[in-house]
This record gives sequence, C-alpha cells and structure tokens, in this order.
Amino acid sequence: MGEALIAGIVAAGNVELDSIFASDTLVERVEVIGRQYGVRIGTDNIKAAAFADVVVLAVKPGLINNVLAQIRETLTENTLVISVAAGVTIGQLLNGLPTGAKIVRVMPNMPALVREGMSVLVGGPGVHDRDLDIAQGIFRAVGKTLVVEEHMIDAVTGVSGSGPAYVLLLIEALADGGVRMGLPRDIAITLATQTVRGTAHLQHQTGEHPARLKDRITSPGGTTSAAVHVLEKGGFRGLVSAAVEMATKRATELRSE
Repeated sequence: MGEALIAGIVAAGNVELDSIFASDTLVERVEVIGRQYGVRIGTDNIKAAAFADVVVLAVKPGLINNVLAQIRETLTENTLVISVAAGVTIGQLLNGLPTGAKIVRVMPNMPALVREGMSVLVGGPGVHDRDLDIAQGIFRAVGKTLVVEEHMIDAVTGVSGSGPAYVLLLIEALADGGVRMGLPRDIAITLATQTVRGTAHLQHQTGEHPARLKDRITSPGGTTSAAVHVLEKGGFRGLVSAAVEMATKRATELRSE
C-alpha cells in the first residue's frame, strides 16, 4: 500500500518529489522505489519521521508497535500520523505515541493499486478538519475517500475492505457460466470483467439506486428476468449480505485476539 500511495501521489503531480521520503528495512526494496519514482529513500525510520510533517505507517499490523517505538521520540505535536495497519485502533496507536499525537486511521482497499481504491478515514482526538483534509488529499491520489466514526470501521471492512474479493468471485462465476455455455475462457473473462466495470461506472455516473438500473434492463419475460429469478431463488442477495456480516464480525474478533 505504501508504494501504491507513492505512485498515486507522484502521478498526481501535486507534491515535490524531494518532499517524499520512503523508508523500508529492505534495502533492495527502497532502491527500486527510489529509481522508479524519484523520491528520497532510506532504511532509517527515525530519520524518515524526523524529515516529515506527515508520517504514513504503511506496515503490517504485527510490526506497528516496533515502528511506533522507533519513531515515538522523533515526532512533534504538529506531526500528523496516518496508519493503514489493518485492525489497529486509534486507541492502540495512541498508546504507542506521545500524549497529544494526531492520528488518522485509514482503511483502504485493493483497487488502490490501480488508483481506483476506496479509502475510509477516522480522525483521532485532537485531529482537526485541516488534518483530515491533508489525509484525504493523500488518499485521493489512489481513489475515493470517506470520513466515518471509528465504530463503523468493522462494517467498512465487511463492505469495501473485503468487497473486492466478492466482486472477483462474481467475475469468476460469470466467466465460468460463459465457459459452460461454450465461450472460450479468455472471452468469457473479458466479458465478465468489462460488464462489472462498466456497470459500476454507470451506477456511479448516474447516481441512480442500483435497483432502478436493474429494473431498466430487466424486461418482462426476458432473459435477464429469468436469470435474476434464479439468483433470487438461490438466495444471492442474502448470501452477499451474510458475507458482509461475517466479515464484519471477524474484523471485530481479530481485534480481540
């Protein structure tokens, strides 16, 4: 996710390259990032934190405490700390940082890798609108942003965090159906992928409720009506809703483990 953010910010062209400092313990990794994007690089997190007004913690949850311990004494009261560590709450982050630290927690998703992500932000105590504007500006470089209360984050995980997996499963199932009906695999995947992509774009552009758009292409007694009937009879709608519920519950459980 860290590289995706750098790529998006660089492509947007709104920030000077020498104002971005990428830090990673893997020398080979940061050297590749430096060559590819032209940003500053290093392997010293303390140096990176001292350099920055905004620190983005794009690390795995299991590493977050170690990183916080490294940079804790380097941060100032004006430093904005943004964490994308999945499942790590603002309270947990504050425990590892100086009193009064400004924290923004972010839940991005996989399409951020192609600058079509959905990033949901939560501001911690002491975070002002200007801080959230800065954080949103960073993540708008890789897609859309929303600001919510922290109690919503587990449900966000169930919808947009895990959602790409549901959509990919739908694409796979659509393609499998096409293959079963005689289409070559590559053609079936192309049809399924573009259908999902185009439909999502249509709904986004029109702003219409999905049900209204669905009804517009579901002619009485037609092929789509017959197919939708099968999906409804098989519990498609309920299964998707149940999947969101299960992912939400699991996100809650993981925070307690």
